[in-house]
Amino acid sequence: MAQLALNNFKTVTVGVTTTVQTAYTAPTGYTSIVLYAHITNVGASDATVTMFHKRSSTSTELIKSGTVPVNDAFIPLDGKLVLETSDSITISAGSNNSLKLILSILETANA
Repeated sequence: MAQLALNNFKTVTVGVTTTVQTAYTAPTGYTSIVLYAHITNVGASDATVTMFHKRSSTSTELIKSGTVPVNDAFIPLDGKLVLETSDSITISAGSNNSLKLILSILETANA
């Protein structure tokens, strides 16, 4: 049986739309730590963003309808966020083609 890599570092980028989309899901056999999250507004006007931590059927807002000023950025996490296997980060925006998300993630194999 193949052994899981102990640590995997990932960078995830997502163009945020008005449809709720899954930006990242912690894979089977791993606990993930979101080390950094950054949302940039590349549009022509202020935009809003909503981002959730999702576990099973429970979604918890990390930010709800937060405003990201034009030509600026928003940091939705004030520290690290631990995701258990199958937990996910979902995101949506108030308008299309304005916001981009980048996540820096460490995946650690469960013992």
